[in-house]
Amino acid sequence: MSNDALRELIDYLEHISADVKRIEADGESALAEGGQTAFQACLEKKAKLLAGLAENAWVLVERLSNDEAEGVARRLEQFSMSASTALRLGSVFFMTALLYPEDHQPGAPNDLDAYVEELRQRAGI
Repeated sequence: MSNDALRELIDYLEHISADVKRIEADGESALAEGGQTAFQACLEKKAKLLAGLAENAWVLVERLSNDEAEGVARRLEQFSMSASTALRLGSVFFMTALLYPEDHQPGAPNDLDAYVEELRQRAGI
């Protein structure tokens, strides 16, 4: 795996993760103020961002070695498929749970952050 290609992918995924966290924080603020509609809009924004993850990262994934690209593409597609399903169902609960396993503890990394860390370890960065 090219370290430069992997670093670019990691940077991109960190940017997406930061966007997700910002959107979630905006949603929590909206909910605290009694804005259920604004909360749902934030969740939909989060889900749309994640639904496009695999497609939007494709140019970066293509730069990886064939062996690595296949696994990374499959993992990113899993994130995207879950988000697409949540959008199709219109489920606020499902959108809220995107990136979080059932046993997630507050302060623990979400699934995207854990995957970024896994990529960092593979690259030795």
